[in-house]
Amino acid sequence: MKILFVCTGNTCRSPMAEVILKHKQIDNVEVRSAGIYAMPNAQMSANAQQVLNEAQMSHQHFATQLSMTEMEWADLILTMTTAHKDTVLSSYPEAENKVFTLKEYTNEGSLENVGDPYGGNKVIYEATFAELKGLVDQLIKKLEKN
Repeated sequence: MKILFVCTGNTCRSPMAEVILKHKQIDNVEVRSAGIYAMPNAQMSANAQQVLNEAQMSHQHFATQLSMTEMEWADLILTMTTAHKDTVLSSYPEAENKVFTLKEYTNEGSLENVGDPYGGNKVIYEATFAELKGLVDQLIKKLEKN
């Protein structure tokens, strides 16, 4: 299963989710992340990197712009917000059957968003990391059932 996490700039939420899932080292699961409005090769935000480092999940990351290449690569595309999902589907309507918000996919239809920590302090990033860690755990449980 190839999973693509998508957020706005690919410097906070989607790369954190990517790293969390990668560190689970699940057989037959590949993971990447991208941003709808990413600046290609931008580094992960400093607070996101620090939170990951403190969780012993260090990772070298450079932002990736969402493109047809990533869309075609992925079996499952998980966005951080309903706005991201809507934007992805407006550009790639053929991907409708594989695009969900992360919370929608893991919580059986929940329409809540994962809040954007961008520009926030480290405490906000720690809260986002904890939220993503829980959602990734739910994602793994769902994948194991299928």
